[in-house]
Amino acid sequence: MDAEIYNYKKPFKLESGKQLRELEIGFHTYGTLNKNRDNVVWVCHALTANSDVFDWWKGLFGGKDYFNPDDYFIVCANILGSPYGTLNPLSINPVTDNPYYLAFPQFTVRDIIKAHQLLADYLQIKNIEILIGGSLGGQQAMEWAIMEPEFIKNLILIATNAKHSPWGIAFNESQRLAISADRTFYANTPDGGKKGLKAARSIALLSYRNYKTYGITQQEEKENHVDDYRASSYQNYQGEKLVNRFNAYSYWYLSKSMDSHNVGRNRHGVEKALSLIKARTLVVGIKSDVLFPIEEQQYLFRHIQKSAFAEIDSFYGHDGFLIETEALTNIITSFFKTDVKGKIIELQRTA
Repeated sequence: MDAEIYNYKKPFKLESGKQLRELEIGFHTYGTLNKNRDNVVWVCHALTANSDVFDWWKGLFGGKDYFNPDDYFIVCANILGSPYGTLNPLSINPVTDNPYYLAFPQFTVRDIIKAHQLLADYLQIKNIEILIGGSLGGQQAMEWAIMEPEFIKNLILIATNAKHSPWGIAFNESQRLAISADRTFYANTPDGGKKGLKAARSIALLSYRNYKTYGITQQEEKENHVDDYRASSYQNYQGEKLVNRFNAYSYWYLSKSMDSHNVGRNRHGVEKALSLIKARTLVVGIKSDVLFPIEEQQYLFRHIQKSAFAEIDSFYGHDGFLIETEALTNIITSFFKTDVKGKIIELQRTA
C-alpha cells in the first residue's frame, strides 16, 4: 500500500531558526476513527523504516495482532528527512529547482514532532490513545509526550533513551565518516555516497546486534575456512540491501537528528523534562541491547511519574524491539491490565 501525502503549503520553521518553504508528509492509516475519537494508535518509526507499519512490525501490528484495524485507528507518519514520501534531501529545492542534497537544513527530533503535529491536526485527531515507538521512534514519542502532555493518554517507549549517549553519537559519527570517505557523496547525485552508505550500514549492524547474536547466527559450519566467512557475507548483504532502498543523504541527516535528541535541552535538564510527561507510560528495555543499554530505560522508569517497566531477554540485541513481537504483546497486554505506578512487569520466557 502506497503512502498518502499531506501537503502543508505554509513555511515550516525548524528549531534552528531556518525554514522550509513547504512540507510534504507521507503517511499510512489503518482502520477507522471512532465516534468518540478515542481509538488512535500513533506509531513513530525508527531510522530507516517507513510509514507502512504493517510491513515492518508484523506480529504486533496487523489484522490478527494486538494492534489491529478492527479496534484502532492506526497512524504512522514518515519522518522528516526520510525518502518514503516526506520532504528529504532528494526532494526538489524550490529555490534552485534541483534536489537539496547537502543544502538540506539540519533538523532535530523536535522538528520531526512538529511535522507529526501538523499531520494530526490535518487528520482531525484530538488526542492519541496510545503513542508507541522504539529506538529513534521512542525518542520521537517521548518528545511528543513532553511537548503536548495532555494530548497523549498512553505512551510506550521501547529500547530508547532521554538523551542520545556519547556511545550512540560515536556510532553515528563513525557511519558518517564512512559515508564522507566515499567521494561521490559530494557529487550531489541521487546515488552519491552509495559505497559509503554500505559501509555505514555494516557499522550500524554491529550496534543493532551483539557478540552472541553473531556467534549463533553467523557461526561457520566447517572449520577449514580462511576466507568468505558467513559473517562477512552477512555484512555485505545487509549493506547492499539498505543501499537498494535508501540514500546516503537521508541517512546522514537522520543520524544527526538522532544525535540531537536531548529532552532536557532548554527545559532545565532531563529530569525536569521527563517530569512533564502525564501519559500512563510503559518503558521496555532489552537486556542484550548494546546501543541503548537497559540502564537507559531504567532511568526513564525512575523519572517518568506514571510508569511501568519491563525487560525482554533476547539474544537479538537492539533489533529485538522489531523481532520479539510475542514478548511485546504479552508485556503490553499486562500493562493495560494493571495499575502502572512504579510497576515492574515480569515476563517469563526463554531466550
